[in-house]
Amino acid sequence: MTSNDYMTPRDAAEFLRTSTSTLAKRRLYNDSPKFCRIGRAIRYRKADLEEFMAATLVKSTSDKGGRNV
Repeated sequence: MTSNDYMTPRDAAEFLRTSTSTLAKRRLYNDSPKFCRIGRAIRYRKADLEEFMAATLVKSTSDKGGRNV
């Protein structure tokens, strides 16, 4: 899989080790990785998932940096 391959929400959730429900909720509250909508289908690029994870890095639980995960 290259960084430009598109993943279904199920594949993306597996990659991130989370649930499809969590991804759906994050989309609803505008706190999700970038995604594409093709009709009703949602697709994620691996590069965008990796970027999202990199943006959430913190050094400790009291660190205010990054996103709320």
